Amino acid sequence: MKVSVVKNILEANERIAQENRAIFDEKNLVVFNLMSSPGAGKTSLLEKTIGALKDELRMGVIEGDIQSSQDAERIAALGIPAVQINTGGACHLDGNMIRDTFKEFDFDALDLLVVENVGNLVCPAEFQVGEDFKAMILSVAEGDDKPAKYPLMFHESEILLVNKIDLLPYVDCSVEKIREEALKVNPGLTIFEISCKTGEGLGAWYDWLRDKVKARRSARKQQ
Repeated sequence: MKVSVVKNILEANERIAQENRAIFDEKNLVVFNLMSSPGAGKTSLLEKTIGALKDELRMGVIEGDIQSSQDAERIAALGIPAVQINTGGACHLDGNMIRDTFKEFDFDALDLLVVENVGNLVCPAEFQVGEDFKAMILSVAEGDDKPAKYPLMFHESEILLVNKIDLLPYVDCSVEKIREEALKVNPGLTIFEISCKTGEGLGAWYDWLRDKVKARRSARKQQ
C-alpha cells in the first residue's frame, strides 16, 4: 500500500507540473529548477547571475526553504521579483507549491524564472514543478563521491555546476572524479566548474543561460 500511495503522489504532482509547464510555454518563459544540498551555493550563484545578466534578462525567483525568508530577501535586494515558499518541514518543492506563487508574478514581464529548491540531495529530484530543465550545484567541499551516492539528482539534471573550486587546494576532492562519475550516471550532463567567490568559470554558465533565453525569444517572435 505504501508503494501505491507514493506512486499516486508522484502522478498527481506530474499532472500539476504539466499544467504549470503549459502556462510557462504559453508565455515563452524559460524556467529552471536549481537544486543542491544545503550550503552548496545556490543563492550565491543566483546573486552572481542576476548581477551579470539583469540588464539583459528579465528574471524572477521562487525561493524554497523549510523556514525563514533570508534567501528571498537577498534576491529582492537586487531588484528582482522574488517569492518565498516555506515548506514547514517538507524537503522539496512540488508543482502545487509553485502554482500558488503565480499570482505574485507578471509572466509577460519575465524571460527567466528560477526555482531555488530546498537544500536536499534526494527529494527535489523526484518532483517536477513544470521546469524546462533541472540544474544542480555540487560544492567541492562535499566530496567527489556524491554522484555515486546520490545518482538520481545527477541523472535528472541537465546542468551540473561544480562550485567552490577556489577551495580545491584545501579539500580532498577530485573534480575529474566528479566529472567521470557524474557522466556515468548521465552522459548528456553539461558541467561547469565555477567559483562564486572568485567568479572563475561563471562566464561560460552565463553564456549558456543567455543562449537558452535567446532561443525562447526567437520562438516568441515567430508566433
